[in-house]
Amino acid sequence: MLKDLQTLVSLCKRRGFIFQSSEIYGGINACYDYGPLGVELKMNIKKVWWDSMVSRTDIEGLDAAILMAPQVWKASGHVDGFSDPMIECKSCKARHRADNLKDPSKCPNCGNSEMSEPRQFNLMFKTFMGPLEETASTVYLRPETAQGIFVNFENVQVSARKKIPFGIAQIGKAFRNEITPGNFTFRTREFEQMEMQYFVKPGTDDEYMEMWKDIRKNFYSELGFNMERFRFHEHGSDELAHYAKGAFDIEYEFPIGWQELEGIHNRTDFDLTQHEKFSGKSLAYFEEASKEKFVPYVIETSAGCDRMILAALCDAYNEENVSSDPAKEDKRVVLKFHPKIAPIKVSVLPLSKKPQLQELAHKITSDLSQNFRVQYDETGSIGKRYRRQDEIGTPLCVTVDFESLEDNSVTVRHRDSMAQDRVEMSKINNYVFEKLNQFGG
Repeated sequence: MLKDLQTLVSLCKRRGFIFQSSEIYGGINACYDYGPLGVELKMNIKKVWWDSMVSRTDIEGLDAAILMAPQVWKASGHVDGFSDPMIECKSCKARHRADNLKDPSKCPNCGNSEMSEPRQFNLMFKTFMGPLEETASTVYLRPETAQGIFVNFENVQVSARKKIPFGIAQIGKAFRNEITPGNFTFRTREFEQMEMQYFVKPGTDDEYMEMWKDIRKNFYSELGFNMERFRFHEHGSDELAHYAKGAFDIEYEFPIGWQELEGIHNRTDFDLTQHEKFSGKSLAYFEEASKEKFVPYVIETSAGCDRMILAALCDAYNEENVSSDPAKEDKRVVLKFHPKIAPIKVSVLPLSKKPQLQELAHKITSDLSQNFRVQYDETGSIGKRYRRQDEIGTPLCVTVDFESLEDNSVTVRHRDSMAQDRVEMSKINNYVFEKLNQFGG
């Protein structure tokens, strides 16, 4: 199990998963760039989530704009209520969230006991639409993707001819001007959300809440996560958002402790009712079978893509002693990703740089690349190259050796067991398909 995040931060930079944003200028706090492997991991996680939602016949997709009418955020309560209590140290000027401090009268940064009074700090980023920076042109970078779904409820329902219950899924950027971001990509100011709002008839909301709790927990299990590091946390009455009837967090045991990975909330009819009130447009649904008209309740599943990536990295990280001599240590670092999310599915490694091996290896790479994300590597000893692939989570390595020139076969090495199989080159595509699918990938 990963002991600390700093180990992961180092690996992510070294292997091209995640970089500090604007690093050559000293970096910008709580913003990160995804490198060549990181962007593949991110795309894979988004695809797995998306497929798990829109493969259902009762869920439609949406991609709403980041910039929305300012009234949207007034209706949702974000303009007036989306804030955290902030206090400032009068000595070192460090700012802290008052509700996160064990002792709000003492600065955790310098130990000074002179702290300002708490004041509410709105977390939304403001900007201006049009050429003039004036109040009338103020717009916001959205702090959540959910409101784009709510204001499009009728558009989707009518155009897709959906009957209640049905859901709308969306993946998109959101922005929050956090007072105290940190812990690598766990809490950032720019992040990506994967949200689904499921619209149900009032009175059936409790059963659908339980249904989505089970579905979302199974999602992580099917991706091979260690479920001993997962738990549900039910929000108490003092934790519930003002609009929520009930809420559960799916928590994951990060190296920084148990933290929220995904939220499952019963938002009641609050959002649709608010948008009715502020827009003057009815968002009620007419149920033909019962001849009833009602404003639907909403069961929300809201996952942070960046947090899910961080959890996947933490969960996959392993350090193993692979020395045959118990008295010696030969540490292997390996990311045991499920093949569905592994950035690279298979690597091709010529045993040496002899032209005849390179030519054969390039041909195999070209063939495999038609179906899989492949990495070709010919630098260093074969042992070092295996270790490099272990460290980025590649499930299978294909080694082309001198025997390959004679028997038209290659050696396939498995990441987790390190077992090796000899496979005919004509069958390598089918072999890779079969082995990756044995993971459920």
